[in-house]
Amino acid sequence: MSVESPETGRLPATGVWTIDPLHSTAGFRVRHHAVASFRARFADLEGTYDAATRTLRGSVGVDSVQVIDMLRDHLQSDAFFDAANNPRIEFVSTSIAVDGGELSVDGDLTMRGVRRPVHATGTITGPSRVQHYDGTAHDHIGIDLATTIDRRDFGVNFNNELLDGRLNLGWHVDLELELELTTPVDG
Repeated sequence: MSVESPETGRLPATGVWTIDPLHSTAGFRVRHHAVASFRARFADLEGTYDAATRTLRGSVGVDSVQVIDMLRDHLQSDAFFDAANNPRIEFVSTSIAVDGGELSVDGDLTMRGVRRPVHATGTITGPSRVQHYDGTAHDHIGIDLATTIDRRDFGVNFNNELLDGRLNLGWHVDLELELELTTPVDG
C-alpha cells in the first residue's frame, strides 16, 4: 500500500465520503470518583460527509459501548443510555467552517430521544489518495472533533455521593471523534 502526501485543512468539494469504522473512533470521557477520567468508545460507528450539502452525519449504536462487563449493563439501562428505547446516538451538522486547518462544526446531537445543538472543534487532514494492496485506489480524509456536553441536558441524571459528599460522576462529558472517511473504490 502506498500513500501520496496529503494536503491539509480542506474539506473535499465533491462526493459522499463514508466513515471507515475500522479506522475511526467515537468515544467519551467523564470524571469518575471525582478524581480520574473514565473513558469508553463505541464499536458500531457509521456516517458520511456529503460535500454537495456540506453535511456531516453519523451515529453510534449504544449497545456497542466498549467497557468492562459489569458496567455495560448499567450504561445500557435507563439510568444512562436507555438502549431499549433509544438504540442510537445521532449527530447531523447544521454548519461547517474551515479556517486554516481548524474545523468548526455546529449540529444537532440526539441522545435518549433528546435533540440539542452542540458545537465541536477540531482539525481536518487530507485528502490522500491511497493505493491498496488489491490495486484499487481510494481517497481518504481525516476529521478529528471534540466537544463537551452536560449530560443532564439529555436526561442522563444518574449520580451518587462519595463519602465526603462530592458527586461520584461529572456532569460534563467530553465527546471525542477521530474519523477516517473514504470515497467509493475506483480501480
